[in-house]
Amino acid sequence: MAGRPLLWPASVDAIRAILTPDQEVYLVGGAVRDAYLHRPLHDIDLATPDDGRPLARRIANYFGGDYYSLDAERGVGRALIPWEGAQLTVDVAQFRGPDLLIDLQKRDFTLNAMAVRLPGDLQSIIDPLGGLDDVQAKRVRQCSPESIPTDPVRVLRAVRASITFGLMIEPETRQNLKTYAARLATSSPERVRDEFFHLLAGQQPARALQVLFHLGALQHVIPEVRAIQHLLQSTPHQFDVWHHTLHTVEHLAALLSSFVPNHDDNLTANVQRGAAVFSLADMRTHITQHLHQTWPNQRPHRALLILAALLHDAGKPATRTVEDDGRIRFLRHEQVGEQLALERAAALRLSNDEGQRLGTLVGHHMRPLWLYNNVSGSTPSARAIYRFWRATGAAGVDICLLSMADYLGTYGAHLDQHDWLAFLKVQRALLEAYFLRREVAVAPPPLLTGQDLLDQFALQPGPLIGDLLDQMSEAQVEGNLATRDEALDWVQRLLNGQTP
Repeated sequence: MAGRPLLWPASVDAIRAILTPDQEVYLVGGAVRDAYLHRPLHDIDLATPDDGRPLARRIANYFGGDYYSLDAERGVGRALIPWEGAQLTVDVAQFRGPDLLIDLQKRDFTLNAMAVRLPGDLQSIIDPLGGLDDVQAKRVRQCSPESIPTDPVRVLRAVRASITFGLMIEPETRQNLKTYAARLATSSPERVRDEFFHLLAGQQPARALQVLFHLGALQHVIPEVRAIQHLLQSTPHQFDVWHHTLHTVEHLAALLSSFVPNHDDNLTANVQRGAAVFSLADMRTHITQHLHQTWPNQRPHRALLILAALLHDAGKPATRTVEDDGRIRFLRHEQVGEQLALERAAALRLSNDEGQRLGTLVGHHMRPLWLYNNVSGSTPSARAIYRFWRATGAAGVDICLLSMADYLGTYGAHLDQHDWLAFLKVQRALLEAYFLRREVAVAPPPLLTGQDLLDQFALQPGPLIGDLLDQMSEAQVEGNLATRDEALDWVQRLLNGQTP
């Protein structure tokens, strides 16, 4: 250990206290690695020669938590216990073989194949595969030549470990990752999704995507990236579609991180990104709360946004045309891309809500730019702002953030600062309406209800009712209606064919 002590949280001592000295229970996996690196432990993995479910249940009961049987055949149980105001996950699994040595040999990478006996000396590492040496040498090494072919999802795990801990992937392991990357296409979609989302939610998703692509793995998780390789674009684009996509992902990840409390100041050291964050400073809390939402199985919203950035131009290959003057165009690429995004969401087994949000982000990602192009340095009208939010709903917040990253990823070093500030002015107008003036600009209190329309004007239920209510709201945000009587008169004139 080179004199470096393992740093264990109090939760480990608390769990150890309920075990008897003769129990054969081991801390395994990333917990040992993180204890050595003095990183916080967000979950704990335990291994035992017996069925792990009874111990998991015992831990859950002792701490007043919840117990789940994860895999009866493999003897895996999970305890979710309250700890220091949060929830700690403790997984207990039966050895993946007759003893601890075989269990460690069957794990993915050596940095995850160390163990510490829980009732014993917490400073004594059991390390038969040299995982500690690999951690110190900053390398990812497979536990055996069978580690990858027996579980191809480990290709994604290798890249995550490399990016998260700043490690190199040693040559033999890297070759195995390339050899078996294609098997991701036939692996469990749910497991691929979960591991891929861990990568997208990380701090360096663009770099992770590049590594995955060079390994030949990304093409089997997101096949749409194949067609955008070397796909040229006309000015103002400075990059082909693939590299533009990577730049967009990089900018979006940095923007999202900039809204996190106690963020790394280097994220806003970039002048353009710093200007974006500064322009939205009074809405920072609102944006942060929006970004903290989670989807089923606690999938982070950040990961879904990064996936949208990865897919935002997926419709360009199918819509590419070349004008007589040589200009390259991608008319309606956002519409084609929306359908591709919905199909990819289904293939990744995302929930219906996640799929709809992803499709909306891709399908509407051009709207803020169109608004900017239509106002010539000014701000959108009240009607335009209302229609933007009517079309996008809560997804409009994400669309604004994606649009900013898309803009930065378009111009690169050729970005004009004056134009960028004018573009941010439009983004601010949209977000200010949603977060700070919602009842005035986005969702004004209705002056009439659908039932009012039915009763007052002898109308029948149908689409006309919804159309009238929507037009009424639009008139309200424009300042043309303020009272119920004005609304009644407005509807009557509209029904009479007069200009309201």
